[in-house]
Amino acid sequence: MALWTTDLSAGPRTEDVSFRANCDGTEQEYVIVFPDGFSVNKPVASLIALHGHGSDRWQFVKDMRGECRAARDVAAAHGMLFVSPDYRAKTSWMGPKAEADMVQIIAKLKQRYRVTKIILCGGSMGGTGALTFTALHPDLVDGVVSLNGTANLAEFDKFQDAIAASFGGTKTQAPDEYRKRSAEFWPERFTMPVAATTGGKDRVVPPDSVRRLLDAVKTKNANVLLLHRPDGGHSTNYEDSKAAVEFVVSKVQN
Repeated sequence: MALWTTDLSAGPRTEDVSFRANCDGTEQEYVIVFPDGFSVNKPVASLIALHGHGSDRWQFVKDMRGECRAARDVAAAHGMLFVSPDYRAKTSWMGPKAEADMVQIIAKLKQRYRVTKIILCGGSMGGTGALTFTALHPDLVDGVVSLNGTANLAEFDKFQDAIAASFGGTKTQAPDEYRKRSAEFWPERFTMPVAATTGGKDRVVPPDSVRRLLDAVKTKNANVLLLHRPDGGHSTNYEDSKAAVEFVVSKVQN
């Protein structure tokens, strides 16, 4: 099993941003990595990367695992703002507060910079969160990449204490919350470019729901890529991660 932990090795120039969350008044944070030659006067696309369970906003900024390096490299190659939020670290699962923070962060990015496109990506819990947020706010997302995530939180049976705390109750106590945050139930909302990676031997976040979602999305959306490794576990190598992110970024920017 691959662990989603943070490596604090040195990275490119970053800005660690604090803001007061509209939904509850708490202080929340996200990191921006600026591309070479960045100018506030020029239009720019943004790649927002969502970390995994147990980590925080620094994972995709500094970790050397393949998923994180690939996202950074594609963002840099395309001159994108690379943004990594805490989104209620470390056990977010894109609950209501994390969702509200994401909406606020996107609004702040568009107010502060000339952001033209928003692409979400993430791994594990972050891959799940990217799909969940897109299903909830398709009008705010121009492309989405899920690396080893799940699309069905109603059937998912891992990390239940953390998810219940995030969602305001268990599946029995808050069934509507689990359904509304399960992307598989809303394939018609995925009209933007979509990519996902899955592993056939992933026992941490099984691949079936994401594969079903993308099968459904493909019936009406030609810009869909699924990279499935039958022998893969709960991680995606650099090459597949880069291919998935590059696919979506290239489709959105063309």
